[in-house]
Amino acid sequence: MTLTIPGIEPILAIVAGIAILIVPRLLNYIVAAYLIVIGILGLGFINI
Repeated sequence: MTLTIPGIEPILAIVAGIAILIVPRLLNYIVAAYLIVIGILGLGFINI
């Protein structure tokens, strides 16, 4: 089983949502990390 970008995004969203519910202050860091990862993947620097 290989995870593609469409397969990873829902998993990341669930994990981020749970983390935000537990520690609301993490919201800024989670959003920033998500945007950076999606940006790098979108530019094609990492092939998954």
